[in-house]
Amino acid sequence: MLSVLEYSSIFSDYLRKYSLEKDPQHLYVPIDYILGLGGKRLRPVLTLMASELFDQPHEKALDAALAIEMFHNFSLVHDDIMDDAPLRRGEQTVHEKWDINTGILSGDAMLILAYQLFENYEGEVFRELAKLFSKTAIEVCEGQQYDVDFETRDDVTIPEYLKMIEYKTAVLVGAALKMGAIIAGASEACQVSIYNYGRDLGIAFQLQDDYLDAFGDPETFGKQVGGDIIENKKTFLYLTALENSSKDDVQLLEHLFSIAPADPTEKITTVKQQFIDSGAAKATQSEIERYTQLAFKSLDAIDISDDKKQLLRDFGNGLMNRTV
Repeated sequence: MLSVLEYSSIFSDYLRKYSLEKDPQHLYVPIDYILGLGGKRLRPVLTLMASELFDQPHEKALDAALAIEMFHNFSLVHDDIMDDAPLRRGEQTVHEKWDINTGILSGDAMLILAYQLFENYEGEVFRELAKLFSKTAIEVCEGQQYDVDFETRDDVTIPEYLKMIEYKTAVLVGAALKMGAIIAGASEACQVSIYNYGRDLGIAFQLQDDYLDAFGDPETFGKQVGGDIIENKKTFLYLTALENSSKDDVQLLEHLFSIAPADPTEKITTVKQQFIDSGAAKATQSEIERYTQLAFKSLDAIDISDDKKQLLRDFGNGLMNRTV
């Protein structure tokens, strides 16, 4: 087994060799642009790792890893259009650099290109990969719709929020790992367990992202701290604070999440203090730990060596101890 950095370097090299230099350029150049902006490459790395966890060379999983990364970036292009976001990874979003029509069409092409990459696998492996990909893709769309719906709802529950982040974020992490297991010919039981590991780690990852958005270090987080508060997003922190606060504090919190002051500094400070006083900050950290441990419990059922299981535990702990 290689290190995460080594897998990331291998995938980045493979991605650079994946050429889309063909006409019409206005369709393919934006795809090269978004794929070239970098990012954590978390999902494709997991696909390569999973293949080798079950004793198959990572080279066999490169096309599936690229399909996962292609789909992930497709979803980002369309999400940026829906959010009217000007920046992605510090650079202009596709629809800002070109236009909305280009963003829609290039995004559509990325989804189709992802499916095409699975055609490099044969027989039962192709069928299982395509089936898992279709299931995951529709769940990601459902998660995005839940997220959009929550913007105009005042009755979002914590279970609903957890379902939303499971679909929007976590299922793709689980699928990335399961694809590597499918390619390696792992047993059905091992495929299910490694999927569950990835899904639960993905939920913990998103909850950690929510927490860092409010309480992260501005020097290392990479995004504006308090961004979710500025945008009035109903995160786990916010929903838990509502559930655990007095009537007066609930009214204050709901008021703060209905306004958009020109200078949000005071709003961010007040909301963060409410998150602390209500116990929501501590509850979020506990929930991150709970889902991380659920992920680790799934490792017990996977038929791989203890040193490989430790590699996955180290990977999970690394994600949960991040500051970015």
